[in-house]
Amino acid sequence: MTDIVTIRRALISVSDKTGLVEFAKALAAKNVEILSTGGSAKALRDAGVKVKEVSDHTGFPEILDGRVKTLVPQIHGGILGRRDLTEHVAQMKAHDIAPIDLVAVNLYPFEATVARGAAFEDCVENIDIGGPALIRAAAKNHDFVAVLTQPEHYARVLAELAAHGGTTLATRKALAGAAYARTSAYDSAISSWFAAQNNEAYPAIFTVAGSLKQTLRYGENPHQTAAFYSTTPRFGVATATQIQGKELSYNNLNDTDAAFECVAEFADPTIVIVKHANPCGVATAANIADAWDAALACDSVSAFGGIVALNRTLDAATATKIASIFTEVIIAPDASDEAKAILEKKKNLRLLLTGGVPDANDAGNTFKSIAGGFLVQGRDNGHSQPADWKTVTKRAPTPSEIADMVFAFRVCKHVKSNAIIYAKNGATLGIGAGQMNRLDSARIAAWRGQAAGLDLQNCVVASDAFFPFADGLQAAIAAGASCVVQPGGSIRDAEVIAAADEAGIAMVFTNMRHFRH
Repeated sequence: MTDIVTIRRALISVSDKTGLVEFAKALAAKNVEILSTGGSAKALRDAGVKVKEVSDHTGFPEILDGRVKTLVPQIHGGILGRRDLTEHVAQMKAHDIAPIDLVAVNLYPFEATVARGAAFEDCVENIDIGGPALIRAAAKNHDFVAVLTQPEHYARVLAELAAHGGTTLATRKALAGAAYARTSAYDSAISSWFAAQNNEAYPAIFTVAGSLKQTLRYGENPHQTAAFYSTTPRFGVATATQIQGKELSYNNLNDTDAAFECVAEFADPTIVIVKHANPCGVATAANIADAWDAALACDSVSAFGGIVALNRTLDAATATKIASIFTEVIIAPDASDEAKAILEKKKNLRLLLTGGVPDANDAGNTFKSIAGGFLVQGRDNGHSQPADWKTVTKRAPTPSEIADMVFAFRVCKHVKSNAIIYAKNGATLGIGAGQMNRLDSARIAAWRGQAAGLDLQNCVVASDAFFPFADGLQAAIAAGASCVVQPGGSIRDAEVIAAADEAGIAMVFTNMRHFRH
């Protein structure tokens, strides 16, 4: 087996024609015979590149509306034949099969067709058959054939032709690996689409494919490796452009995603400050600068070194306020030029602009690895509305309390269980997160609010799940809560309701839980 393989014949058939003409011209300049089909052949002929139609090469016409054009022995034999096996060489000669040394193929745009909402029949017609077969064949025979599945591969091959007169085995192996990853992702997209068409949320074989966006320095800790893959075009860290600042870490990305998903829950100008994947301050206000003041007031200690998410364009006034404390990341749909200029002075601060805010109602899945497998569940896109709530106490909540309960219960969804939120006037006053019992969460949330010097009197309290005992509720009442929103459903609900009535507070059941582990 020879390390360097000279390219004498190439098959080019691409739907994405980025860089196609330049690549083909460079091959033609090295006397490479170019075989092509359909639109690729036309694009090359129009550019003055000499091309041989596949049907002329094989002596067999395209049939079935182009469904069959490369699925013939003259093509696959030319790709799969091993040049180092005498019997392969003899058979190729006997059947007049010419070797093909390079295959440049990218697939019918199935994913894009589905994304634009095309009809079922159009999606099916955009399932490529010949393309994956060519790619897989060329990748299997990478000892002798280079396979290019995306325009970004062209430069590497042309550089090798210039340096070595052919492709190296190392490059062909790398391209083969990329080829199988591409066909795997393509099949994954198709299988997922079919599962959706058949109303199978969780098919017998569940596939996931992602595109490498960034190799990270390390994971949660320095001894762990990590990488960032994007899967869907949902506004957030995967669509963000980093305007400034040092490289994002695994923890930065995880926390930033948590912050942006939380801020997406709110329609009015809102700020979310996150530390270690938990909100430590959330506020909604008439403008984004006021929202920052209220969010920071909840827990200015934890906000130090935190992540800040906005659901509005970052303006100069807000940028100035945020820049006054140490902040790891700011994520927003956009930022004014003045805001960018202010933050430029903070060289280590990362500014991410996403181009939009994700829809909190979107469907989708979340994943968690466990030993030997992974868990899959639908995104928590549930939104319990006041019209669906049930007042279970003698006193009903006031309109202002209802507004604060809506706010607090939405925040609850993004706080690690057991979650307790104290809130008033569209701002969090205390957050208790991730405790092993709800009583401790209620106490911690109250302590944080009191430590920040905030007035918890007549605030609302939200709980992500039911109070299993009255003690957690009583701790909230002692802290100043006058109204409670919780899912209900405990076998001791009557005991909890009685405690609320005894204190003269209002309580509603949402019948929707928001555990976040």
